Amino acid sequence: MAQVHAANAPGAPAPQGAPVDERVAASSALRRLLIRPEIGAIAGAVVVWGYFAAVASDRGFTSLRGAATYLEVGAELGILAVAVALLMIAGEFDLSIGSMIGACGIITALLATEYGWNLWLAMGASLLFAVLVGAANGYLVLKTGLPSFIVTLATLFIIRGLTIAITRQITGRTQVGGLQDVPGFELASNIFARDIKIGDANFAISIVWWIGLAAVATWVLLRTSFGNWIFGVGGNVQAARNVGVPVQTVKILLFVGTAVAAWLVSVIQILAIRSADVLRGEQREFFAIIAVVIGGTLLTGGYGSAIGAVFGALIYGMVTQGIVFAGIDADWNYVVLGAMLMIAVLVNRVIRQRATEARR
Repeated sequence: MAQVHAANAPGAPAPQGAPVDERVAASSALRRLLIRPEIGAIAGAVVVWGYFAAVASDRGFTSLRGAATYLEVGAELGILAVAVALLMIAGEFDLSIGSMIGACGIITALLATEYGWNLWLAMGASLLFAVLVGAANGYLVLKTGLPSFIVTLATLFIIRGLTIAITRQITGRTQVGGLQDVPGFELASNIFARDIKIGDANFAISIVWWIGLAAVATWVLLRTSFGNWIFGVGGNVQAARNVGVPVQTVKILLFVGTAVAAWLVSVIQILAIRSADVLRGEQREFFAIIAVVIGGTLLTGGYGSAIGAVFGALIYGMVTQGIVFAGIDADWNYVVLGAMLMIAVLVNRVIRQRATEARR
């Protein structure tokens, strides 16, 4: 009797030869891994790193200093890409972030150097400007029904034009320097622009900001109701409304998020370089979208991850700096960049197709 009870106990293995219900068959760890949106970007990053390690290891690509250079490049793009990923998962685009980098940097620099503001107050003013622009972008997209691609493209040109015109009117130039002499610079620089020495290499603190923001974004997407709302809005906005998701609030907050990410990048840049430029951030919006797409986020929304955006930005950083380490002529930079990004996308696509087959 004891043996019968043990065999029928909960969790006991089924008798040999007993039929197995396919509906409750456990999926393998490999299948669960392959359906993750970032797996293609991870594989692509391995391919890119392996290529440059093979052709430029003797020139320092695989050293700590080499890692510090491509991680720093990846970090500045990655901060943007993480915020853009969340917005794209919700089914929207923000092309104004490139001009926002230049505008926020100029606002901070002008208020601090031309009008004598403490640097922290100037940074706060530019942050407020970013929040207002982000909220305005979201409001216009929702109220007009126009594609966010068009609305934010218009915002890009308006902000960049105003930044150039106003800066030239005030200073007669398109660059503003002298930030190292304003009150508050030393503390701000230690927080946003100092280096962390590891071995013989100096790693930019922007890498820490990048990883921290990616961790927060991943937690929001996977562990909060707001993250569920983001996926719901991007997957089917009408269905999301029907179940009570505050669609307008979600989208406006995500547009504010991309604008604030642009502000953070502007602060990192002006403190590191100690000057602002009206054209700084040019084309960053397109590179951020590329990084997000490589990271596995669908252009149609409803699917993606912040981790994928991190690896997409890492691929960009490795390609950009790998070209330098490999000694390739600068005239071929964009050719090699495009080719390497295409390879990463193809790897992503192959893995995605296999993942889809595995789920059937």
